[in-house]
Amino acid sequence: MTTPATPPPPPPPRQLVLLVEDDELVRMTLRLMLERSGFEVQEAKHGGEAVVLYDKRPADVVLTDLIMPDADGLETIQHLRRLRPTPRIIAMSGGGRISSKDYLKLAAALGARRTLTKPFSEADLLEALRAVLTNP
Repeated sequence: MTTPATPPPPPPPRQLVLLVEDDELVRMTLRLMLERSGFEVQEAKHGGEAVVLYDKRPADVVLTDLIMPDADGLETIQHLRRLRPTPRIIAMSGGGRISSKDYLKLAAALGARRTLTKPFSEADLLEALRAVLTNP
C-alpha cells in the first residue's frame, strides 16, 4: 500500500508594492514591470490616495513619484512615516521646477531608502527593490 504524496508547500506570498504615480502611462509601465517580476501591485494616483491605501494594507515597499498634484511625494513620505515609523520607500523623480537630484535628496532626508532618477531601467528598479527588501 502506498502512502499519498505530500502536497508541495504553497508558494510564498507575493510582496506588495504600493505604486504612487500620477502619470497613467508611467504607472501602467511600472505596474507591468513589477508584475512581470512577481510583485503584487496596488496603485495610487496621488499621495492622499496612497496614504489611505497604506493605512488599510501596509505594503512591503512604497514606490512613489515626488512631483504630483494633491499630496506630492515628499508629503506622502511624511504621512507614511506617521502611520508606520519605518516604511520601505523608494522615491522617483524626473525633476520639475528644481532638479530631480534636489527632490531626491529631500526624499532621502525624509526617509526614502532608495531614489531613482527618471527615466530608469527595469534593472535599476529591481535592484532598488531588492536592496530595500533585504535590508529591514
